[in-house]
Amino acid sequence: MALKSSNKVDTNTYEVEVTVDAETFTEACKSAFMKQRKSIQLPGFRKGKATQGMVEKMYGEGAFYEEALEIVYPEAVQSAIDEAALRIVDQPFDLDVSIMSKAEGVEMKFKVTTYPEVKLGEYKGLKAEKLSVEVTDEDVENELKTLQDRNSRLVTVEDRAAEMGDSVELDFEGFVDGVAFDGGKGENYPLELGTGAFIPGFEEQVAGHKSEEEFDVNVTFPEEYQADLAGKDAVFKCKIHEIKHKELPELDDDFAKDVSEFDTLDELKEDIKKQIAERKEKEAKTDFENKLLELLIENIEAEIPDCMFNQKVDEMVQDYAYRLQLQGLDINTYLQYLGQDMEQFKAQFEEGAKKQVRVSLALEAIVDAEKLEASEDEISAEVDKLAEQYGMDADQIRAAVPVDQLAADIKTRKAVDLVVESAVEA
Repeated sequence: MALKSSNKVDTNTYEVEVTVDAETFTEACKSAFMKQRKSIQLPGFRKGKATQGMVEKMYGEGAFYEEALEIVYPEAVQSAIDEAALRIVDQPFDLDVSIMSKAEGVEMKFKVTTYPEVKLGEYKGLKAEKLSVEVTDEDVENELKTLQDRNSRLVTVEDRAAEMGDSVELDFEGFVDGVAFDGGKGENYPLELGTGAFIPGFEEQVAGHKSEEEFDVNVTFPEEYQADLAGKDAVFKCKIHEIKHKELPELDDDFAKDVSEFDTLDELKEDIKKQIAERKEKEAKTDFENKLLELLIENIEAEIPDCMFNQKVDEMVQDYAYRLQLQGLDINTYLQYLGQDMEQFKAQFEEGAKKQVRVSLALEAIVDAEKLEASEDEISAEVDKLAEQYGMDADQIRAAVPVDQLAADIKTRKAVDLVVESAVEA
């Protein structure tokens, strides 16, 4: 097998010619025959007893050519691509076989889509605004309110109507044009008024009614709701069984002791302030980095093959489907619930996929431009980190994750660090 030629015929497209010698192709024909021999039956012979020569005499010398080509094709193509030093991003296409025989071997050509050339713009000294990391008294108070709400208790109310913020237990049944619809009925359903869990306008109309009172709620389904109900007017016949009011604990030292390791409310506040500061610092760092990467990809020049975007979309969809599966959900069932087909679902990932591909290309270009490397110590440290994270041995991590991938990840992080560390706050 040998590379005959490799020529650029379009942006990111090469045409490659490769030959397979006669001896190799002849052996492939023998292998093709051996794979099929047990199922071959010729007149006058028991099944599986005819020789290769007999089969070829009856059906022609090319009887096994197609399967023989399938045998030699993968290695021939990969060998030619390696010899031509091409970095491809998709499967070969437009295969054209000009010669195929035992006497002459195989001569074929095909096209491949190659990794795009990336021209870097500015990537050092980029300017971006960094979020404030100041922690205000309001931040601390809001966190305390959340903690207070989390430790609240519900007390049954008997002497007044339901109010926003109350929790109610109610029966309801929905009707469109006087006909009940699927999924529109509930009994003893718990609902916190004001959470927006139901159709807009529903919870506000439940408020104002007392326990054991029966009443109607009139709403209009949003246009983006499921197709059979979108935009339609509906009437829900409701009855409240119980109203509960949320009783909040007092914010004092006893509260601090109950919900934390601290003895006083002041100590708890100080700890909350520290946690908020750490969170804001992390969020500001991530936001600053994302802004810089946005600027980075605006500065690159590259004609990126569509297949790279499509592959990234597929990866993102597969990852989403895997996470659904962990929750016991099937992607097709999920799409039915959304009222979407797979193409509509994929469309939601296109913008993100394009950004990820461009970021990846830009960072790899920086790695090359700066000649960034990953040392053995850095790779070992990454292996140890992953081993601790997943509760595995270092050897198991090395067996599961190729060293080249670990090295690439380290170099990519170095490229990101370079961009961030050289950046200027606007």
